[in-house]
Amino acid sequence: MREDRQRLDKWLWFARFAKSRTLAAKLVASGDVRVNGQRTDSAAKAIAVGDVVTIALARATVLVRVADLGVRRGPAPEARQLYVEIGPDDGTLVSDNGNS
Repeated sequence: MREDRQRLDKWLWFARFAKSRTLAAKLVASGDVRVNGQRTDSAAKAIAVGDVVTIALARATVLVRVADLGVRRGPAPEARQLYVEIGPDDGTLVSDNGNS
């Protein structure tokens, strides 16, 4: 895989959205993960910085933009540096082109 890309299951595990890489792969295979709005069931899907990942977890749906690719599964503060949460009101999902 290219250096500027990472497997989706590996990134989900590094970012601590799953407790193990196996569970991350199952999460993807179950159809609960979208990349850039497209549903994927391939744990090997390559993601890059800037991609938007939607994760349907048991109690919430999380929408994040990939800020960095991981190199290891570190502590939670390190994992949070791998993504930026996108909220419906913060304007980071859809940019306003000035036409109001």
